[in-house]
Amino acid sequence: MTDYLTPAQFDASEGVADWRVISDGACAFFRAQTFAASAAFVQAIAALPRMGEVGTGVDVRHDGVTVKLLTQADDWWGPSGRDVELARRISEIAREHDLEPDTTAIQSLLVIPGGLDTAAIVPFWRAVLGYEPRQDSPDEDLVDAHDRGPAFWFERMREPRPDGGVAIHLAIWVPYEEAEARVQAALAAGGHLVRDEYAPMWWTVADSAGNEADIATTKGRD
Repeated sequence: MTDYLTPAQFDASEGVADWRVISDGACAFFRAQTFAASAAFVQAIAALPRMGEVGTGVDVRHDGVTVKLLTQADDWWGPSGRDVELARRISEIAREHDLEPDTTAIQSLLVIPGGLDTAAIVPFWRAVLGYEPRQDSPDEDLVDAHDRGPAFWFERMREPRPDGGVAIHLAIWVPYEEAEARVQAALAAGGHLVRDEYAPMWWTVADSAGNEADIATTKGRD
């Protein structure tokens, strides 16, 4: 495969303004007035080349359709030139069906267990979840082979938490332009900032009980 793209290269491509690259690849949300309109749109894009292949998918809800395009290989898990071409065509069909893109509705969830020895805990999580190792990072990531549940990434901790609390938190992936507003909303809702030295890749916030969440973007990860 020779057409792998970084998130920035995908974003800079023409004709992909409806799309944002997050952890699950290039995603778009097309708002629909009725479920029937959503279903008609899905039927129209289902005939496009590559739709239905591993890495592509749709999620139909009461207010619209999320479309995901992800190129998967043994050495790559991200956007590609083929995804750009397919994204353009899907956006064209959305316009033909009078569906409106809404980038503020794009997000995905990542669960992050932590441990001093992640190799010792990955088999447990693989067993209880029924997940499989991700092709390009099998020692660090587990994914749902049926593409239903959130991915798990295992973080190696330098030392145990001093309070003995559980070592697990969430990452909420959003488009870059939505991230700081999401952080501010969390702070206004009673949370506090844990760290921001990795921004704009992620900001870590926590609730009053110490449960943590990363507001994550693909910015700065190229």
